[in-house]
Amino acid sequence: MAKRRKPARPKRESGCPISFALGIFGDRWSLLVLRDLILKGRRRYKELVAAEEGIATNILSDRLSRLEEHGLIVREPDEKDRRQVLYRPTEMAVDLIPMLVELIVWGARNDPDTAVRDEFVAQFEEDRDALITLIVSQVESTAKGGRGG
Repeated sequence: MAKRRKPARPKRESGCPISFALGIFGDRWSLLVLRDLILKGRRRYKELVAAEEGIATNILSDRLSRLEEHGLIVREPDEKDRRQVLYRPTEMAVDLIPMLVELIVWGARNDPDTAVRDEFVAQFEEDRDALITLIVSQVESTAKGGRGG
């Protein structure tokens, strides 16, 4: 995992941690980009722009810059093709996995058209902490050894 650094300090109206978090990823796209990087293992710009939700290229570029500025992702040259850039979640982003899993399960329980498999929700209900630990270890091993995306 990338070395943790202090995030950029957005202008804030209060010391509320929810307000702080929303200042970083309180729009529709930022959490979806993080979802793709963290949970779907997407690493390249073209993989991110091809996401199911259809993010516009200018919005994707902006969100990647903001996430990098706040210390949630790092850009690295692709060792296989130096012209390409890989995006990798930092430790700070990996810390969001429990929240992302909770959002997934909440959405799965409340969206009649969810794409989430019943097995995922059942695994969550059986042992939430084990599921989160498994996801974290998969993300960390991918970041260390599987930089090809």
